[in-house]
Amino acid sequence: MIELGLGRISRLLQLAPPPTWRAIHVAGTNGKGSVCAYLSALLHARGVSCGRFTSPHMVDRWDCVVVDERAVDKAAFLDAEQAVRRRDRDAAIGATEFELLAATAFELFQRSRVAVAVIEAGLGGALDATTAMTADRVATVIARIGLDHQTMLGTTTAAIAAHKAGIMRPGVPCVVNIANRDGDSSGTSDSVRPVLEAHARTTTASLLWADPLSVLPPGVTDALALEPHQLSNLACAYAAFRIAIQADHDADFLTSVVRQVSWPGRLQRLDIAPLLSTGLSAPPALLDGAHNAQSAEVLAAYVDRHLRPGHRVTWLIAASRGKDLDSMLRLLLRPGDRVAALVFGPVDGMPWVRPADPQSILNCAASLGVAPEDRFLSGSSGLTASLQWAVSGNRDSTDPVVIAGSLYLVSDTLRLLRQASGKTGL
Repeated sequence: MIELGLGRISRLLQLAPPPTWRAIHVAGTNGKGSVCAYLSALLHARGVSCGRFTSPHMVDRWDCVVVDERAVDKAAFLDAEQAVRRRDRDAAIGATEFELLAATAFELFQRSRVAVAVIEAGLGGALDATTAMTADRVATVIARIGLDHQTMLGTTTAAIAAHKAGIMRPGVPCVVNIANRDGDSSGTSDSVRPVLEAHARTTTASLLWADPLSVLPPGVTDALALEPHQLSNLACAYAAFRIAIQADHDADFLTSVVRQVSWPGRLQRLDIAPLLSTGLSAPPALLDGAHNAQSAEVLAAYVDRHLRPGHRVTWLIAASRGKDLDSMLRLLLRPGDRVAALVFGPVDGMPWVRPADPQSILNCAASLGVAPEDRFLSGSSGLTASLQWAVSGNRDSTDPVVIAGSLYLVSDTLRLLRQASGKTGL
């Protein structure tokens, strides 16, 4: 169960040594993970000892904590976690699992003596556990805002923006994705911009709208050829980076760093051959954690441009309980597409997370015109069964497969691929 509030985590952090590191706090509905990845990579390349905390984890619970671009090892994580849980138990605080996780990340940054830590908010901002950190803020960043987690944050983008704005701090620059000012196809800027600007005035935080055209060095856009949403994420990261180091860098530095950044589960091309039966050819496959309408729109545009022309797409979909399946699938599906519905497994350290009923996914697909023969109920039989169905039923060996709908499905997929390849890390 998620319990927003700063009381428990604030008490817990008071029992820890005061942080010697400074923080860059990142919130938003979509893109904040990519912003964090770009930002920590830039700081590391500049020689700044840097930590990064993002959630949920990708494969293992401890890979959500990164120091100098490497996930902390299991033993170090468990030792820090044990210390945090002991403080919580001795003081009878009763911190939630996410609060304990955030405190563990902060403990690891202190032990690793990082100079700066890039901290991704877990849910919202104002009442998120990460907001209780006592480290001085270098900057805050607000990525794209849209509808998600409405039961916790409110049913309008204005209400959600108010939560995100809660990470602003007096006198601390706040970098904001330009879509929150200029809008996108969802028209969120009309409700989001006034909320952010009003909160900035109240907190005396200075807003910096991260327009890629004005923020990024000349030549970067053409050199990297990023998708539009990632270009905006990069602009946010680079703007925060400049604030942190108080200097500009040329296009060569920026492009060389960005080309080395890999953020799993975001428009990630996969080789699924290790998961297929002998004799089946692996088609093009894409893995993406799109789990709300705004991110589904981005994924759909990418698939339409790069994978769909001349092909039909098979979607392997799982979702968290309570997600707006109709909005997502309406954006993703096209006539002739196929859909397999499945569930993700238990999420380590997040017992409150539950998958949506896969039959509800198929019912939604049926209502959008997906034919019975193009629907497959995998359920708990798993990703491998869905892939077998997807590939064996393809008309063409180059018809693409897209795995999407949940970051937890991303984790299951990466974990399964790791097991199949015999590797021990991402």
